[in-house]
This record gives sequence, structure tokens and C-alpha cells, in this order.
Amino acid sequence: MNRDSNAYTFLFAAIMVLVVAAALSFAAVSLQPMQNENIRKEKMQNILHTIGVETERDQAGEEFEKYITEQVALTSTGDVDPNVNAFEIDLTKEIKKPIEEQRFPLFIADVNGEHYYIIPLRGAGLWDAIWGYISLKNDVNTVKGAIFDHKGETPGLGAEITQSWFQQRFEDEKIFDQSGNFVGVTVQKGYSGGNNKDDNAVDAISGATITGDGVTKMIHDRIQYYLPYLEKQNVNVALNK
Repeated sequence: MNRDSNAYTFLFAAIMVLVVAAALSFAAVSLQPMQNENIRKEKMQNILHTIGVETERDQAGEEFEKYITEQVALTSTGDVDPNVNAFEIDLTKEIKKPIEEQRFPLFIADVNGEHYYIIPLRGAGLWDAIWGYISLKNDVNTVKGAIFDHKGETPGLGAEITQSWFQQRFEDEKIFDQSGNFVGVTVQKGYSGGNNKDDNAVDAISGATITGDGVTKMIHDRIQYYLPYLEKQNVNVALNK
């Protein structure tokens, strides 16, 4: 075939596309197990972070086994489903199901004799999904810690939910009001409460109102499904009980 012809050029380009596509496909398949393992370890790191345990990725599995004493998948009525692995629940898919069909993963930790309940979160920000974890102290009212992440929030604005200075605002906040009603924690624009930990609110990120509202809704909407289980465990989940 004439190497100067258009047919040769097109054939050569087509072959190169196929070769490159095959190489990329092989690389993706080969690296998938490693990528899945990194995702698994990062998930463990995030869960541990909410209870004040910081660890390197390579040590995440060992630390997770050390501090996480229970992993349960809950139904909407607060019962434990023994047939579902809590760690393997994908909230991206789960939240699309009817509530009665969903399973709600809960991680229970013990750190130096202190018990914590870690709840995975999933919601919507301004542009796309937001997610994270929030841990509650043994009174099931006080936040121990929180961590958030996002898919496509605006850098310098909504994307700041990943920053430690924002996440630290949730520490020691209450999810029940003083009358014992579950209200969650509100990310409040124009907040003037200072360091008040009993007003169920934290200061919002300037210029990121919609993302902040998404965090507020995400916390409230996800935690509410865990209250039936906690009540069944004879945990005092309401201050007026």
C-alpha cells in the first residue's frame, strides 16, 4: 500500500487507536484491584478520622479492626439485617431505593472506653454529590467529629467543606434541641453564635450557601433513619425522655 495515500494514513490511525485503547483497557483492568483497595482503606481512614483516630493508609485496616467494634446494616424500622455487609453498602445506589428497602450502615467504635456511633452521609451540593461521615458520642446527641467530601463543588467556595477548619466547627455540636427534638446541625449563613455548642448551628462558608444547605439537609436526612435503632438499644436519643 502506498504510504503516502489517504487510505494508508486512515488505516495507520485506526490501528494506533485500537492499540492505545487496548493498552488503556488492560491497564484499567490490571489496576482495578489496587484502586478498590485504596478506596477501601480511604473509607476506613475517614471513618476513623471522625472519632479522632488519624492513621496512614497502610495502617488503616489494622486501626479499623482495633477501634471499630461493630458494623451493622439497619432497616428503616431500626432492625439489624444480618444478611447485609454494612461496609459494602454503596450509598450512591442505596439512596435511590424506597426507604423501606434501604439499608443504613452504622459503625460502632470504642476508643479508650468511650463509645461512638459513626453514620455515613450522602447528599447533594450545588453542582453534584456531597458525602461524608459524622460520629456521635455515647449520649447520641453530641457530635464527636465529621468529615465531608464532594464531587464538583466550586474551588474556594463549596469545595471548602473538605477543609479541617470547617469540619471542626461541628465538634461538640448537638443534634437535639433543648426540648429534646431532633433537629440535626444547621450550616447557618450569618451565624453569630460564636462558640455556642447548644444552638444546633455552625457558621456557613462565605459564598457557599447552597452547598452549606446541602450539608444541613444531608446530616438531618441521614441521621433520622438511625434513631429507631438507637431507641431500641435503650439509648437516650431524646433529651426529654
